[in-house]
Amino acid sequence: MLATLLLGLSASHSSTVMADTVLYHNFTGYTLSGEPGNNAELKQFEALLVIDGKVSAIGSVASIQQQVPREIDRKVDLAGKTLLPGIIDAHGHMLGLGENLMQADVRDATSEADAVQRVADFYRDQTVEWAIGRGWNQENWDVRAFPSRQSLDEFFADQPVWLTRVDGHAGWANSKALELAGITAETVSPEGGEIIRDDSGEPTGVLIDNAMALVESKLPAKDASYIEKALKTAFAHLVTEGITGVHDAGVDAANLEVYQQLAAAGEMPVRVYAMLSATEPKLPELLANGPITTADDSLTVRSVKIYTDGALGSRGAALIEPYSDAAHTRGLLVTQPEVLEQLFNLVIPHGFQINIHAIGDRANRIALDKFASAYETIGGRNLRHRVEHAQVVHPDDIPRFKELDIIASMQPTHATSDKNMAEDRLGKERMRGAYAWQTFLAQDTIVAAGSDFPVELSNPFFGVHAAVTRQDRDNAPQGGWYAHEAMTLEQALRTFTLDAAYASGQEQQLGSIEPGKWADFIVLDQDPFAVSSDKLWRANVLATYVAGEQVYEQTTNETQE
Repeated sequence: MLATLLLGLSASHSSTVMADTVLYHNFTGYTLSGEPGNNAELKQFEALLVIDGKVSAIGSVASIQQQVPREIDRKVDLAGKTLLPGIIDAHGHMLGLGENLMQADVRDATSEADAVQRVADFYRDQTVEWAIGRGWNQENWDVRAFPSRQSLDEFFADQPVWLTRVDGHAGWANSKALELAGITAETVSPEGGEIIRDDSGEPTGVLIDNAMALVESKLPAKDASYIEKALKTAFAHLVTEGITGVHDAGVDAANLEVYQQLAAAGEMPVRVYAMLSATEPKLPELLANGPITTADDSLTVRSVKIYTDGALGSRGAALIEPYSDAAHTRGLLVTQPEVLEQLFNLVIPHGFQINIHAIGDRANRIALDKFASAYETIGGRNLRHRVEHAQVVHPDDIPRFKELDIIASMQPTHATSDKNMAEDRLGKERMRGAYAWQTFLAQDTIVAAGSDFPVELSNPFFGVHAAVTRQDRDNAPQGGWYAHEAMTLEQALRTFTLDAAYASGQEQQLGSIEPGKWADFIVLDQDPFAVSSDKLWRANVLATYVAGEQVYEQTTNETQE
């Protein structure tokens, strides 16, 4: 189905002639309008006029016809369905998603053996240099322990295997891959990374954070054609889920070049706000070239993604105090504080926003300290800097987000995915500042919501559901996990639309259905404001429009993921 969708999407986006004036009517529409944050207003409407790809008016059919005395080229009856602004995922990984859709996916594996079998089945009839996959999570296995190279060796004795953990902060290699990477018992773990070893000192095959590069440097190179295929695969998937914009969290020079080619060719059915990767060797040159904004806002580049620490699941998140379930470690700093300072001094004077990954409370404190120091020395407060994830924050540091005008870029499904291990890692006391969405919103900090795909599934309504219920899609736990931090439905919708647009400096062009903005909207089979909260994740996208152009329409044989 994906291949068919790709062909259909390409044809639609390149060949459709946009009508000058289109009136959409007979629907229930919702949008957050006005100023981002708590002052935004929820508006309901039943008709939408689009002229040359932009919203001209909303309201009733009668009011629109009075406002715009212009001949309408086409009227579209939406048959009583629900219309929302296009969803903006404020933190995703486009190349990673495309690759994940093209490689072995072990997300649903229930054990180490099950994960290995899935990889073996996926590559059984393929001849490839490396067997590559993603998605394993030992916390969801019958035995909650890191896997070993030996289990992979049983199926892949002579072929290298590399499987990235679901969070992207750990990798699992077989013996052949370790051999190609030159990893032995004598290999020293790099700064900001760890080679997991068994009791005899031998590498188990699991590498954490910066140690992953030892294997990844040996993987086949990704040329432009590979990157283009992966990005187009991601585009085709995302439009089926109502996503019209993505903040791509970490783009290197090669990826950026492909984006620019696709944008020039009019082949960007999803708007991309690309964050340059801080580890890109050409970063100084890219910054010197200045921000990029295409005339149609399909591609925007004016931010840099920096990593501070790893992830909680692999115990790479940097904590102030030791892990409650591993007293020997406080996690990893994948970028040392002195290097962070150098990066801040490089990026801010060029007028680029800094989006800094920080999951643990120590990492968040370091990030906030760096912002505070930079404001005093080189300025940059006006650039709308962000902390990506802000997952575990010391309660004393939460008010600093507001004081420093820092946006909290958070992913609701992280909470429902992590609930089976977060308290083990942190203990109950530190949970006071963990996944604290409502605490941030109450102090009027802008929260931009996303999924962190492919770490989590990209479906934004899974995120809306998690934000409102603090439950997984099986409605567990009863009453919600730390339910006092849940969002209202209005807040959740705002964080995925208007406030996400604010986080990229695009709230004047995107994020709501208001006159003058691009006509990015979606049509749903259910009204989220009229169903019980446990059904929010079941919303089915019937059509997706970008700049008034339909880039996706559900076919009758498609089913809910």
